[in-house]
Amino acid sequence: MHRLLLLALAFLVTPALAAIPAAPKRDAGEGPFPRLILRGATLIDGTGAPPRGPVDIVIEQNRIRDIVSVGYPNVPINPSVRPSLREGDRELDVTGMYVLPGLIDMHGHIGGEEQGTPAEYVFKLWLGHGITTVREPGSGNGLAWTLDHKRRSERNEIVAPRIEAYTFFGQGARERIRTPEQAREWVQQQARAGAEGIKLFGAPPEVLRAALEETRKLGLRSAMHHAQLDVARANVLDTARWGLTTMEHWYGLPEAMFTDRRVQDYPADYNYMDEYHRFSAAGRLWLQAAEPGSARWNEVRDTLIALDFTLNPTFNIYAASRNLMAARRAEWHDEYTLPSLWAFFQPSRKAHGSYWFDWSTADEIAWRENYRRWMAFVNDYKNHGGRVTAGSDSGYIFKTYGFGYIEELELLQEAGFHPLEVVRAATLSGAEALGMANDIGSVEPGKLADLIVVPANPLANFKVLYGTGAIRVTEDNQVVRVGGVRWTIKDGIVYDAPALLEDVREIVAAAKKAEGISELRQPGR
Repeated sequence: MHRLLLLALAFLVTPALAAIPAAPKRDAGEGPFPRLILRGATLIDGTGAPPRGPVDIVIEQNRIRDIVSVGYPNVPINPSVRPSLREGDRELDVTGMYVLPGLIDMHGHIGGEEQGTPAEYVFKLWLGHGITTVREPGSGNGLAWTLDHKRRSERNEIVAPRIEAYTFFGQGARERIRTPEQAREWVQQQARAGAEGIKLFGAPPEVLRAALEETRKLGLRSAMHHAQLDVARANVLDTARWGLTTMEHWYGLPEAMFTDRRVQDYPADYNYMDEYHRFSAAGRLWLQAAEPGSARWNEVRDTLIALDFTLNPTFNIYAASRNLMAARRAEWHDEYTLPSLWAFFQPSRKAHGSYWFDWSTADEIAWRENYRRWMAFVNDYKNHGGRVTAGSDSGYIFKTYGFGYIEELELLQEAGFHPLEVVRAATLSGAEALGMANDIGSVEPGKLADLIVVPANPLANFKVLYGTGAIRVTEDNQVVRVGGVRWTIKDGIVYDAPALLEDVREIVAAAKKAEGISELRQPGR
């Protein structure tokens, strides 16, 4: 607790100058073991196959070596069919529990100075929710910082998921990178520095094209948020043809399906730098695009699928736009959201994503309609063979790390995905998009031992993956909490997920104590 209190105090001293604290040395997790055997699991393997069990899963060091069927449901298991335990081995009895591949967050910012979120806080929330791989889309704490944590995670020196480090080609590109030649040189520099991909936000078309073509030439991957400042000149059809591998959110898709206009219907008083204007108008964009099933809709869908293009919708990060009160009062804020992060979430004309200047019923209704059309496209894309992944973008708009990702799974189901399709989007599809499917993304012999163990069935209710669990009423009318990830296994190392979340609660409690507050303050009170 002493260390946690010092960590909290660090954010009260010159916060504008303080760098985000690096992750400390690993203080949790056991293993890897010569052999680790998970006994009696019901397996959801991530490929789209239905659950099967009971099975014993044999892990040697950090690789899955065997998956052994050991009987039938509700029938006593014959011990002779089970893999035997050897000296130095470890076993976990997971009878009645569900084993899934480790989850992959395709849009996971590792906090930052503005949010006041130390790496330990973010990493433990992720692992506590079963997230074993994260694509850091911009390395906002610096590429060198992110790569250092990536290497330390690979060596299991810290408690952290695997990290794929992208670097940000952002809005400042229009000031510092003005020519295609400069764009290519910048990409080359990032590749030499160790970046595994780049994330683009906006730039003139010729600069974007040069950056994307150079990225593809060098074998890097790319992601893009098609910002309103440039999307009228380059929508997702343009960037996908130039080599973009993944689009974030949904900007650029409706613009590709305009049929009676070329520019979004902006109000006359619109100012992009006013966050309320930006997000209020965005909530009215999908209804300006082609109708579902129309020729233009189908043409855009089929063109992107033919290019092996990936959609990473991040539904959850905008969910507050359709129900602000629900997002603001989510039950996990009290114990899991740092005061500094909570303050960052509050309405402010100076902060990104804090656009609640006068958020109205009409705004929420518009966003609900926006979601219907957006979800319809994503589901249609998946149904026609397109790749869809799961990403959270937490740390903004009332989304707390880990919790926001589980909400993303719920929203994929709302979009029309079967729960098994949701799991595949969160695991194997993410691994494919990262070029890592030979090692992660499904529970199969030969792959890395990235797994999660859940005491309740997530296919029946994804809420059981939340760190706060799901509420149920027993036969004798008692209200109980069920679920929460029990163990997260990353690289053969077994993490006690509830213990990681307890560490997070202590970090938050220490921060509150340091600030002299007992609860998170509601705005305007």
